[in-house]
Amino acid sequence: MLTSLHVNPALARRAEQQALRRESQLRCARGAALQWFNSDARGQAPRALVFYHYLHPDDVVSSLLFTELCAGLRERGWQVIAVSCNRGCRNEAVAYPPDSVWQGVRIHRIWRPSIPQSTRLGRLFNSAWMILAWSSLAFRRKASPDLLVVGTDPVLSILVARPWKLVRPATRIVHWCFDLYPDAAVAEGLIRPNHPLVRVLRAALASAYRACDLIVDIGCCMRERLLAYRSPGRHVTLTPWALAEPTEPLPRYSEERNRLFGDARLALLYSGSFGRAHCHEEILALARQMRPANARFVFSVRGNRVEALRSSVTEQDDNISFVPFASQDNIEARLGAADVHMVSLRQEWTGTVVPSKFFGSLAVGRPVLFAGSADSAIARWIREHNVGWILTTENTGTVAEELKSLSESPEQLISLFSRCHQVYQRHFSKQQMLDRWHTELTTLLNGRRQSN
Repeated sequence: MLTSLHVNPALARRAEQQALRRESQLRCARGAALQWFNSDARGQAPRALVFYHYLHPDDVVSSLLFTELCAGLRERGWQVIAVSCNRGCRNEAVAYPPDSVWQGVRIHRIWRPSIPQSTRLGRLFNSAWMILAWSSLAFRRKASPDLLVVGTDPVLSILVARPWKLVRPATRIVHWCFDLYPDAAVAEGLIRPNHPLVRVLRAALASAYRACDLIVDIGCCMRERLLAYRSPGRHVTLTPWALAEPTEPLPRYSEERNRLFGDARLALLYSGSFGRAHCHEEILALARQMRPANARFVFSVRGNRVEALRSSVTEQDDNISFVPFASQDNIEARLGAADVHMVSLRQEWTGTVVPSKFFGSLAVGRPVLFAGSADSAIARWIREHNVGWILTTENTGTVAEELKSLSESPEQLISLFSRCHQVYQRHFSKQQMLDRWHTELTTLLNGRRQSN
C-alpha cells in the first residue's frame, strides 16, 4: 500500500526559491557577455572586444598569450570581452559553456560543429564558420566596442575587419598577427605563389588590412610582408612573451643534465614543436663537427617533421639523442639542464611566423643557437643583443669554434646566462609588452576622440 509523503512547506518554498535563483543566474551568465556592449558606457572604462579561436582553459601557446593579453588589459582598467569557439583545441569532443568569467574577462563562446582541426578541410571549414559568426556580431550589437582586437587563429580571421568597419566605423580595429596566410601555405608548398586563389586571397586581405587602424606584428621580417598590403593604419612590433618568467636565470639542474647529456662539456637542447616550418640540416652538420669537443645535442620535440629529423641521424651521430617531452612538473629542470637552446626556421618561412621558443629561451637565461635566415627577426635580435649565434650552411665551422671556446670558459657561460635573462626582462617580458599594449591602444583611442 502506498502512503503519502509529508512535505514541509517551508522546505518546499526554499527549494523553489533556490531553483529560481539558479535559473536566473544561468540566464544572466548567458546574456551578460552580449548585453555588456549594449549598454551606454560613455565616460566609463574603454571597452575592448577580442576575437580568437581558442582561449582559457586551452593550453595552446597562442591561446594562452591572447588570454593573458585580455587579463592584462583588464588589470589596466579596460572592460574586456573575448569571443572564441566552444570547442577544445586538442580535443574537439570537449565543449565549454557559452559564457564564463576569468580574471575579470568575460569569455563568450560561439557554438561550432565538432570538426577536427587536424585535417585541411576541417581547418578551412572551422575558419569559415568562425569568420561568419564573428562578422555577424557586428550587425547584432546596439552599441559599438571602442576596440576590436583580431588574432590569426583560425586562418584568415582578419577578414572580419572589413564587415566590422563597414557596420561599426567608430570601432577601432587592431590586428595581432602571429602567422601570415596565404604566405605560410605557399612556403609549405601547398599552393603555388601565382595561383589564382592566392591572388583572390591577397585582394581580400588587402581590403581587410586597410580596415585596420593598428597592425601589430611580432617581428620586423613579418612587418615587411604586411607593409606590402599598404594599409594606412599604424604598424608596431609587440612580441609574444614567455609563459614562464623566472626572476633569475635557471640554474643548471645537475640531475636532469646528467640524465640528458651525461658528461658533455656543452649541452645543447631543442625543446618544443618541430614541424614543416623548421629545419635540421645545419644543426646536424654542426653536431657532427662538435663531436670531438664533447658537445651533446638533445631533441625533445613533437610535430609532423620529427620522423624526418630522426631518419637524418645516423649511427655515427652518437652525440645526438632524442628524449620524450618533459612533463609540466619537470619543464623547468629540462630547460635549465642545457647551456644553449636551439631554434630553427626554414628560410622560405621567414616573415610568416616567428618561433616563440626564442623568447622562452631568453626568459630562463639561455643563449639561442638559431638555424635560419640572417635577415629574420630572430637573427637581428641575436646580433643586436649579443644573445646567441646565427647558424647557416656557410658558417658552421665558425660557430663550432665559438661554441667550443665557450665550453672551455665556465665563467663566460654564466655571464652569458645573466645577459640573456636581463635582455629578456628589459625588452621582451610580459610586463613590458602588456604596458606597451595598453599605451598603444590608449593612444589609438585618444586619437579617435581628438578627431571626433
